[in-house]
Amino acid sequence: MKRFFLLILSIWHQQFKLYLIVAITGALIGILVLAPSYDYIYAREQTADPLSSIEYVLTQIGYMLTGKISRDNFVLIMFYAEIGAMLGLFSLVLYKFIHKRVINIDHLKAELNKNIFSIIQQGEGSHLEFKSSLRWDMVESRINRSLEGVVLKTLAGFLNSPIGGTLLIGVTDNGDIIGLEKDYQTLKKPSQDGFEQNLMTSIANNLGTDLCQFVHVLFHVIDDKDVCRLIVSPAPRPVFLDQGNAPKFFVRTGGGTRDLNIQEALDYIHGRWKRFK
Repeated sequence: MKRFFLLILSIWHQQFKLYLIVAITGALIGILVLAPSYDYIYAREQTADPLSSIEYVLTQIGYMLTGKISRDNFVLIMFYAEIGAMLGLFSLVLYKFIHKRVINIDHLKAELNKNIFSIIQQGEGSHLEFKSSLRWDMVESRINRSLEGVVLKTLAGFLNSPIGGTLLIGVTDNGDIIGLEKDYQTLKKPSQDGFEQNLMTSIANNLGTDLCQFVHVLFHVIDDKDVCRLIVSPAPRPVFLDQGNAPKFFVRTGGGTRDLNIQEALDYIHGRWKRFK
């Protein structure tokens, strides 16, 4: 547990450095661009023959660097530094939001263009996995809630993957369609809507509510049997899943999902999410 917290602190530290650099850069723009520009505009209003804009800005920068500024000007410069820092942070947040949405949309479009039959024919791989059910144990003919943990583990692996993945529920490992009828019978609302609500609630409770938007649920009817198709987009942050009262970090390796130790997880995170460096 201690190592896990050290890993989280390392991630937060990297995030903090990124925002600090952006804030400092914005503050410098405020000091070196916004403040002299304001002074230049004011000077043009006060005199008919001011210096050129470049000469004026350079002169003002020289005053700031040599400390030849009044207290009032210093307060004004600090004001523009704050404005610049806030604009820089706002631009970073806006960029991250738009960039995340564009990647998510592009990934979803590519997956939606794939035919369900061709997907099943591909067989399981690093970005495709089949699960017979969500909570109904086909072998023991009973509800087995530990199966939800297996599905969540796969979803966590896809979310941590740089390109996401697809999970089909209601399909055996060898590609046979068995449907979701048994799973439906275990739900208070035995339907596609009930199945989706139960699944998304489980994702929100165990992986994080913010990650629900990266798991897109579709249903297909094949030979009168329902199959759930989960299109998983890459997550914008590392995803951990609690198993046995211990948070674990899962990744896809080949056709399976495995958890990494602390050092492996840290190395993977630094490579997967570049902004954490």
